[in-house]
Amino acid sequence: MESFCEIYDVSRETFDKLKICQKLLGEWQQKFNLVSNSSLPDAWKRHFLDSAQLFPLIPQKAKILFDLGSGAGFPGLVLAILAAEKMPGLRINLVESTTKKTLYLNTVVEALGLNVTVINERIENIGSRFLDVITSRALAPLDKLLDYSSRFCNSQTVCLFPKGRTYNDELEKARQEWNFECTILPNAYSSEGKILKISNIEKRRG
Repeated sequence: MESFCEIYDVSRETFDKLKICQKLLGEWQQKFNLVSNSSLPDAWKRHFLDSAQLFPLIPQKAKILFDLGSGAGFPGLVLAILAAEKMPGLRINLVESTTKKTLYLNTVVEALGLNVTVINERIENIGSRFLDVITSRALAPLDKLLDYSSRFCNSQTVCLFPKGRTYNDELEKARQEWNFECTILPNAYSSEGKILKISNIEKRRG
């Protein structure tokens, strides 16, 4: 607990909220398949810490973040818990089309008193708007993520996409269709994974 609070400079209360979220995940996993059962025993590292490492990458001036395909709330819920203390002006929206998962997300949001909006809708049905930050974890290949994200992006938008060992292949394929700037960052909790920090997304012409 001490090391986590020191790394992210957060209070014990914030840490306790994350542990409550972990407890609720375990309870709801018995009803719905929110995450893979094999990942549950190591959920703190595999899901919570893996999500939390994105938080320092969020620009300090950011006001609105969309987490696309939130699923069980990773990384969106974890980022929202940290933001409640560190960036209270950041509005986080969890976009999830599966109703049973949004029931879980709303339960956690209510239990923890988070200022979070859960959007039970397909991404392509959401009206275009400019966002400061877009996150997504284990939703789709990079070329599809860029397609989902592009209409929410302007020159200031930052996209944070954790990826596994195939990230180079995904980058190569995405560049056939899209122009974008990408910084490849290490994943502290996966030797094979990386975090892609992407901006200036534009459809290639011709």
